[in-house]
Amino acid sequence: MPNNKTAGQLWALLVPLMVEQLLNSLMGAVDTVMVTTAGSAAISAVSLVDSINILVINIFSAMATGGAIIASQFIGNGDSKKASEAGKQLILAVFVISLLGMIFAFLFRDSILSLVFGKVDAAVMENSRIYFFITAMSYPFIAVYNSAAAMFRADKNSRLPMTVSTVSNIINVGGNAILIFAFGMGVRGAAISTLASRVFCAFVILIFLNRTKQKIRIDSYLSIKPNFQMIFRILRVGVPTGIENGMFQFGKLAIQSTLSILSTAQIAANAMVSTLESLSCQAAIGIGLGMMTLVGQCIGAGDENLAIEYIKKLTKFGFFALLVSSAAVIALVFPMTYFSRMEKEAAVLAVNLTILVHIVKPFAWCGSFLPAYGLRAAGDVRFSMIVSMVTMWTCRVAIAMVLIRGFGFGPGGVWIAMASDWTIRSVCFFIRFRSRKWLSHKIIS
Repeated sequence: MPNNKTAGQLWALLVPLMVEQLLNSLMGAVDTVMVTTAGSAAISAVSLVDSINILVINIFSAMATGGAIIASQFIGNGDSKKASEAGKQLILAVFVISLLGMIFAFLFRDSILSLVFGKVDAAVMENSRIYFFITAMSYPFIAVYNSAAAMFRADKNSRLPMTVSTVSNIINVGGNAILIFAFGMGVRGAAISTLASRVFCAFVILIFLNRTKQKIRIDSYLSIKPNFQMIFRILRVGVPTGIENGMFQFGKLAIQSTLSILSTAQIAANAMVSTLESLSCQAAIGIGLGMMTLVGQCIGAGDENLAIEYIKKLTKFGFFALLVSSAAVIALVFPMTYFSRMEKEAAVLAVNLTILVHIVKPFAWCGSFLPAYGLRAAGDVRFSMIVSMVTMWTCRVAIAMVLIRGFGFGPGGVWIAMASDWTIRSVCFFIRFRSRKWLSHKIIS
């Protein structure tokens, strides 16, 4: 049965998670800066296609979340054999699904891009086609990596995934530097670097998962056979989370489609703000991932009071982490726009929006996301799914469309809508947490 961790034990779990999330997002920001040197058409293409890629990857991540929750509850229950079985079935299922996703992207690339983005500049569309085709090859690799890394985190080993991810990001950035700057390959070079880094991290994490001496271990990948009962358990958690993530990203795509009517400078400015906004919450997201592991083990061990204590404590940690990150991003935005050589109009807009967003964000974001990690770890995934879908479409999408198309707000309309979404979600999750109805779910019994 898990005990209340000492401060040292708790931070040993949380710090690598925070560092990994920060590095992933920071390297994404570096990617953005590197691609901007290839022109506004290139950065616009990468931003637009990444909104599709993030949708797909979030669905795979939801599967990994389902497997991690099941595995952590089995560990809390003292059944490491079933925890390892959950890991096997997760990797098998996510590999098959991601392979199908890759094939679908290959077959319907042009139709997807035209449907999502409508009419954009010819140069943006051509860059988008190239970037989408190459990055789609990486779907099985990033999906398998996320699943295997989730198994290590479920067993409280967050250091190894952090190390693998760090090396992978270095490969990505180094590849960008060579292919974009030395060979002038533009978005094609950025896409190849992304693919190479994801192939690396997938193979390395699978080797470690095979050789580890931890509770969750996969002794042979070739001998894995479908266990449909375990897959169904994973899907019970993963599918609602996947629908939540998918609808969330579909909403962002709807907003992207709205943004496509704006000027290239406005789209580029919004891309920079989005990158920095994503960067600022990564430490808090790392804390949320740690919360999921700890709460899952507490629920598996039947210690509901300790699960409640962890949700409260880690939500507070996340708030202070976000305060620091937001201040850092505000300090970072001007040099980033300067050194990336953004056009003056885009740079000024990016700076102003970034400052406004990060004054509001610490007070609206934490309650809308962090408690949900704990609720999902207890199996309360449908409530999170419903709340997220409703607020996404009624607040974020609807308000953004009205403000941009109806009142000419430009990209600022996106962030007003987003702040309203965060605020209403915070209220909903606070009420749900206080009710304790989230403790009534049983997913491993």
